[in-house]
Order: sequence, then structure tokens, then C-alpha cells
Amino acid sequence: MKYKLLALDLDGTLTNSKKVITPHTRETLLKAQEKGVKIILASGRPTYGIVPLAEQLELQKHEGYILAYNGGEITDWKTKEVICKNLLDPEVLPYLYECAKKNDFAIVTYDGEYVLTEKPDDEYVLKEALLNVMKIKKVENFLEAVKHPIAKCLIVGDPTRLAVLEKEMYEHLKDRMGVFRSEPYFLELVPKGIDKALSLEGMLKKIGVPREEMIAIGDGFNDLSMIKYAGLGIAMANAQDVVKENADFITLSNEEDGVAYAAEKFILS
Repeated sequence: MKYKLLALDLDGTLTNSKKVITPHTRETLLKAQEKGVKIILASGRPTYGIVPLAEQLELQKHEGYILAYNGGEITDWKTKEVICKNLLDPEVLPYLYECAKKNDFAIVTYDGEYVLTEKPDDEYVLKEALLNVMKIKKVENFLEAVKHPIAKCLIVGDPTRLAVLEKEMYEHLKDRMGVFRSEPYFLELVPKGIDKALSLEGMLKKIGVPREEMIAIGDGFNDLSMIKYAGLGIAMANAQDVVKENADFITLSNEEDGVAYAAEKFILS
């Protein structure tokens, strides 16, 4: 099979524990693109937080794509055209805010290069800002500050307590929006039906590539749908067990250039 697309999760997949792409992985992916394979960087991060990695991999030159907010927004990185965008219903914001407030968790959203929050010193807010190379903007009142259209909110906090809140919010919101954790301490709150596979399906129809010609690589729960959807679904050695169980192939870990190993085996060999 000659694969035309390579969809890559970022954290725990493309990047190592230092959140960087190693020189070997970068060189391998540049070679794959020179063979005509287009890369899709598929992440829960906002678009702004994915751009530095897109630049390192020269996605603009090689006509790659950025899939942000777990599929809430897809951008053709050559033309900068947003080919898909889904926004949160502003009517649910007061409930999201109340859930965070009553549990003493921080809630965040995004505005350009900024992470907006009432709790700029929260350890998990700092993690999110660092991960996305974004600045934190303190707001006095979250609801009053969010007057612009947004693609997602994030409630962050202690994993054990956050798991309890996740169940409660999921039951309340399951017919209206997506509620799931991308990390034990990050609760993603996105428009209904947003996941990586559904967004990739719409994108593939638009560009005329069958799913059989796509490879998807990931490690987390939010990668499961795209790994099952792709023609070749690959799990990292460091992936969650359920991801490995549903993959066609398990590559090396993100500390061992697992993405490069898979690209060499299935694209470059």
C-alpha cells in the first residue's frame, strides 16, 4: 500500500518527554514528505500551540495540515485556509464555569496567543501554557472575558477528583457536547461529535483521499478513534493499553523515535 497521509498525535507521540521533536524524527518526516506524503498534526492543542511544530516539519512547503482542538478546527497549512471549524455553544459556558468553580478547579480557554483563566498560578494551567508555548492572561471573571467564539474549554486539576467531575459532566452534557480527558489532569470540553476520526473523515472527503491510504499514530484515549479509522493504525509503545489493543501495529516509544521507526517501515522502506 502506498500511503498518502500521515496523521500524528503530538504529546506522547511525535514529541518526547521534553516536548521536542528529535533530529532523527524530524529528518525522517522531511524525507517522507519529499516522497509526497502529507502530514496532519492532530492534537487537542489550539492551533497556535501546534504552529511551532508545523514550522519545524516544513508543513507549509509540503502542503500539510493542522488539526487542532481534537478536530474542532482543521487548517490547510500551505494556504492557511480553515477547512473545518466547530465552535462551542455559548449557552453551556455558565454550566462549565460553575462546575469548575464549585470544585475549585481552574477553567481555561484560548484567545490568539493567550490562555485565559482566573487562576494563572495553577500548576495545571502553567502546564497547559508551557505545552502550547502560550502566554497566560489573568481575567477577573471568566464568563465576562469570553465574548469571542471559542472551540473548546479545558477544566484542569487533580486527576482523581477530576475523574469524578468528568462522570458528572458527561451525564449532564452527553447529548450536547463532548466531555473527555486527554490527560488525567485535563478535562476537554468540546462541541458535540468532535473527535479526530470524524474530522479526518470530513477532510479526506474534501481532498479526495480514501482512509485506506492514511496512517494514524497516537498514544492517548483521544487518538483511539483515528487509529481505528485509518487504513493503518499505529500505537506507540507508551500508549494506553486500549489504544494498543485497537492498533494494527505497535511501534517504539516516544523516547525511542517511535514515529520515525514507523515512517521508515511503512513509508520509506
